[in-house]
Amino acid sequence: HRKQHKKACKQRAAELKDDQLYSQGHERPEGEFCPICALPTPLPKEDHSVIEVCCMKKICNGCNLACAFCRTPCPDNDADVLAMVQARVAKNDPEAIQMLGQKYFYGLGLQKDVRRAVELWTEAAELGSIEALNSLGGTYYSGNGVQQDKAKGVEFWTKAAMQGHVESRFNVGCHDLHKGNHDRAVRHFQISAKMGHKISLDAIKKMLMAGVATKEQYTQA
Repeated sequence: HRKQHKKACKQRAAELKDDQLYSQGHERPEGEFCPICALPTPLPKEDHSVIEVCCMKKICNGCNLACAFCRTPCPDNDADVLAMVQARVAKNDPEAIQMLGQKYFYGLGLQKDVRRAVELWTEAAELGSIEALNSLGGTYYSGNGVQQDKAKGVEFWTKAAMQGHVESRFNVGCHDLHKGNHDRAVRHFQISAKMGHKISLDAIKKMLMAGVATKEQYTQA
């Protein structure tokens, strides 16, 4: 009886083990789902995914070759890039309008037209593009293709700086520095330096060496 019981126990143990074997693991583990699109990586995984060595995340080839948000394939030539930008411009996308302005300003795939660039940047700025404010600031301050108006340029930079644009903040600081407003310049540089702008930190260091900034101001940045 004991021999038969032992045999039955072994058989039942094997059945329970099989139950676990076949009832679990019906869903792929989290690590086999692309963290961007949240879809399971097609099999075989090595043929359909890449590992981003910067963070060791496994990304499916679809997200590696397409926009992570809308899944649109990344354009591989300037004409397609321009077509996509213009499509977004037609939908009043402020950043697309700003980018189109850049293309006109520098003649990237389009005939250079600074006047058109300024028109586009003005429109983009009105729609909320901070980058467009910075571009307008630089254009008017330098007089590159427009009537030079430093006050207007600083006004644009100031609006952008107040919305967190680091380079605009630095540019306003440089303007104050050139005018001899050292304290105002340092305060601008401190803000942009704390946001990770190394050039601003270097500017404070140069002012310290020139005797127009204090060690405390430098260390606070």
